[in-house]
Amino acid sequence: MKQPLYIIGIDEAGRGPLAGPVAVGVVMVPKNFNWKLLPGVGDSKKISPKKRALIKVAAEALKQARQLDFEVVLSSASYIDKNGIVPAINSALETGLQRVMARQGLQPKGVWVKLDGGLKAPKEYQNQETIIKGDGKERVIGLASILAKETRDEYMVKIAKNKAFLPYQLAAHKGYGTSVHRAAIAQFGPSREHRRSFCQNILGKVGVKRALRG
Repeated sequence: MKQPLYIIGIDEAGRGPLAGPVAVGVVMVPKNFNWKLLPGVGDSKKISPKKRALIKVAAEALKQARQLDFEVVLSSASYIDKNGIVPAINSALETGLQRVMARQGLQPKGVWVKLDGGLKAPKEYQNQETIIKGDGKERVIGLASILAKETRDEYMVKIAKNKAFLPYQLAAHKGYGTSVHRAAIAQFGPSREHRRSFCQNILGKVGVKRALRG
């Protein structure tokens, strides 16, 4: 059987925050990709924000030079509330895969897909492997992790400048459930960027029933 010539790495970022989208990164590299072009790639949680930003810039340049390809898809807070976090991740994953595969003109049998944690590709991708803590074991998954986290963080910093979101200090915690963030939700209620289904415990305790901000 002919071995696939391309490897795809997939990981998500932002599964647990109280606000903002979840992001899924899909990275495609040739089987013989030179990882020396992207030194330091690994688990995004173990890499400094400054290093992650530099890696993202380098990856964008390599994409422009057609030495690799990637896509990061955001699934919104409203989608998460309506459908659940797992369907939101799966939807973003499938969209990212479709976009990369279409740009490269490839069929599922032509790639080997490596996914982090409990992620799975659609069943037509027969050459796939789910790897626990894969972002620290496979550089292609690690790069997907970095790109997903950087893209999501950039989004959160951008929206934090909107007047409606100033009380929540989203740029500081990127939507995660810090004590400051939880206190702001209790005081001001959820904004349109909050996952209301994730905030019920906070709102229930204080009896907050406010319209969406923003």
